[in-house]
Order: sequence, then structure tokens, then C-alpha cells
Amino acid sequence: MSTRVKICGIDTSSLPQLSQNDSNVLLKKAQNGDKDARDEFLLANTRLVLSVIQKYYGKKDCAEDLFQVGFVGLIKSMDNFDPSLNLKFSTYAVPMIIGEIRRHLRDSSAVRVSRSLRDVAYSVIQAKQSIEKTEHREASNEEIACTLNIPLKKVNDAMDAISDPISLFEPIYHDGNETTLVMDQISDVKNTDEKWIENISMQQAMQELSEKERNILLMRYYQGKTQTEISEEIGISQAQVSRLEKNAKSSLLKAMS
Repeated sequence: MSTRVKICGIDTSSLPQLSQNDSNVLLKKAQNGDKDARDEFLLANTRLVLSVIQKYYGKKDCAEDLFQVGFVGLIKSMDNFDPSLNLKFSTYAVPMIIGEIRRHLRDSSAVRVSRSLRDVAYSVIQAKQSIEKTEHREASNEEIACTLNIPLKKVNDAMDAISDPISLFEPIYHDGNETTLVMDQISDVKNTDEKWIENISMQQAMQELSEKERNILLMRYYQGKTQTEISEEIGISQAQVSRLEKNAKSSLLKAMS
């Protein structure tokens, strides 16, 4: 007795289950143009689409939209599958369904990819599927680059372009008490603890300067003014500005050391 699960309004327990032999017979009839056989074969393999789209729930489209896109992938798989390869239909169909959904998500994304890069990505996907269909294993980017006779960097760029962006707040590990997010695994070479401490020390050191010294440093190094411009603005000589600036920098270096 099959488990009753309802996805996209479809009761999975009501879907027919075919033996390998019956599936092969139906597929052959379907590929020869038998409409009833096509409908029966697609219905029997609808579970493949439902199992794939669960991975993409809540991304950009509702489940019903993804189901329609995935079903297109199932139809393409049925039309192009070669039974003589001694390969299970599901092994061939699932990557096709995933590819169709990913293309849909990529094309509807707010992040636009150039037409030329999308064309390369499409060729990369085809080459990848061809290699995996022949070798029965995952294809490496190096193999794809060699097959297409293009630089490896171009393959990597194309694969990156069609990858879905993920949130820095997306969880990647959960042990029941604490959750590790993507952002927790990314190093920040700019805002390190050392830099953070230096900034605090600088702020504290600036507070030890006189108001005039602080203003001179701010005008010199934040506003980019010359000593002459500063002297005219605050009403003291350029020599006094130079002396106060040197004293201020000396005090900062002493406080930071």
C-alpha cells in the first residue's frame, strides 16, 4: 500500500506504478506517437517531478509553477531517452527535470546574465549531461572544457552564472541547539578583530587630543585640505597648523603603540 502524500494537488498514492518491463513497452509506444501511451507513461513518472520540486519550495515560484516547468523536463526526457543504453529512465530524467527548473529560476531571476554567457552555460549543461550519460558518473568542469574546446575559466564562469544565489543567513548546519549560517563560514579580511580593536584605539586616542588638533586632522586627512586652507579657515598661521598637526600625529602614534 503506497503512502498518501499530496503535492501540488496530486495525491501520490493514486499515481500508477509500472514494472520495468511495462515501462519499457509504454515508452516505446509513446515515442512512436501513441498518445494514450504518452499520457499513461507521463502520469506514472509524475513522482519524479514531485520529488525534484520539493527541493526548490519557497525559492522564487510557487510549487504549481515549478511543477509545470519540471513536467516539461519530464516530457523532454521521455522524447529523448534511449532505452538501448541499459539505463533506468529515472536516472536520465531527474537531471533533465532539475536542469529545466534551474533554467526557469535563472531566467526569472533579478540577477541578469548576458546572452553570450547563457549560451555558453547551455552548451556546458548539454556537454555535462552527455558525459554523465555515457560515463555514468558526474562530469568535471575540466572534462566539459575539453569536450567543448573552451578555456576552463569560461566553463567555471558559466556554471557560476546559472547557480542560484543563496542568502548569507541560510543555515548550513544545525545540531539542535545552535545553527551555523553561511555567513559564519566566510572570512572577513577587512573587518577582523584586529582592525576592530585598532579602530576603537584610534577613537580613544582622538579623544585625548585638543579640539583644535582633532579639527586639523579631520580637515587634513578626511576633507583633504591643505595646511594653508586650514590656516585661513581657523584663523592661525600655516606654521601653527603644521606644528599642531605634528603634535597630534605624535600623540596618536604614542597612544596606539
